[in-house]
Amino acid sequence: MISVTEAKQIIKDHCKALQPVVIKLSEAHGKILAKDLFSTFDIPAFPQSSMDGYAFNFDGYMQYKILQIAGEIAAGDKLNILLEENAAVRIFTGAAVPTGADTVVMQERTSVENNRLFIMDENIKAGSNVRARGSEIKKNVLALENGSLLTAGAIGFLAGIGITEVLAYPSPFVTIIVTGNELQSPGLPLQHGQVYESNSFALEAALRTLGINTIITERVDDNLSGIESALQNALMQSDIVLLTGGVSVGDYDFVVKAAENCAVEKRFHKVKQKPGKPLYFGNKASKIVFGLPGNPSSVLTCFYQYVVPAIHILQNRPCMIKEMKADLVNAYNKPTGFTHFLKGYYSGTKVSILPGQESYRMQSFAKANCLIEFDETVSQASEGEPVKIYMLSC
Repeated sequence: MISVTEAKQIIKDHCKALQPVVIKLSEAHGKILAKDLFSTFDIPAFPQSSMDGYAFNFDGYMQYKILQIAGEIAAGDKLNILLEENAAVRIFTGAAVPTGADTVVMQERTSVENNRLFIMDENIKAGSNVRARGSEIKKNVLALENGSLLTAGAIGFLAGIGITEVLAYPSPFVTIIVTGNELQSPGLPLQHGQVYESNSFALEAALRTLGINTIITERVDDNLSGIESALQNALMQSDIVLLTGGVSVGDYDFVVKAAENCAVEKRFHKVKQKPGKPLYFGNKASKIVFGLPGNPSSVLTCFYQYVVPAIHILQNRPCMIKEMKADLVNAYNKPTGFTHFLKGYYSGTKVSILPGQESYRMQSFAKANCLIEFDETVSQASEGEPVKIYMLSC
């Protein structure tokens, strides 16, 4: 049995980023860029009005003071007129400033009489309210560097400079294999000895929050051949396999043996923690296998502590689960030797241990927004003592 710290290091040592792939920009949100991107155009590609008003030549205005209105240009108009020095054109936000003009005055600071423009802006300067060509970015300039997170802002920026696809690290393909003869699907009547299966629902929801949509879920009975067959198929098509249940040492726990029969190399089995002691981790080449305990609270605890960091390594991104310190509201006592992870609620200043911490109970997880860690060396924590918490974002 190994420590939590050792388990996390082993996972880190045996996971590596997936090969980058070309992804449509519309599907790239949340991904990590795998190659520098350079602009192929000056953006904007022409001098552009930043507001509704009138475009004119500043030197001409200084000479004539009153300008003759020579037409109108709306955003998207393709005609490029040549403006005389004594003239102005009505122009709208986003429209191309005509040749000969270099300044725009906002319409609120003008008046028009008999098609003549009077400017009432004492602070107007040459170039006012005009977006210069290439002011967003110039051609062949670095637009976004390798390793950048493709946020909504980054997607919008890239679309605005004409990018339609990117080379990025993909999200992993995940297979969930749920084991347990006692499990019944929600919505069907429970027979004596049955419980409703919830692990796949929780895992799928958590995975989708991480932006992972390539998920297959399979239910198998507690027998070696069924689990082995499901695992073998999953290893052929998935990057990560999550098995729930059957990972302990009981007569009906076949996951570890099935993994061995499928040539998965065991990296560890059992961690000095509660809940989630029977946790299994192994790999077959680049394929990652987690054997998660069957109890629902143990499943999610192990998912947040171990699976999420592994997923983020595959995506070549920093782990999204925020680790921080918070003052404890209620004291806690425990034996040494095992790390405890407790469902908690962080108020913004302090953290409370929620009631119902048993590994089969999920009501506390439904209300939790963090996990509280008490290290294996800790035997007690007092009220007001700062403790380590992990904020849950999914």
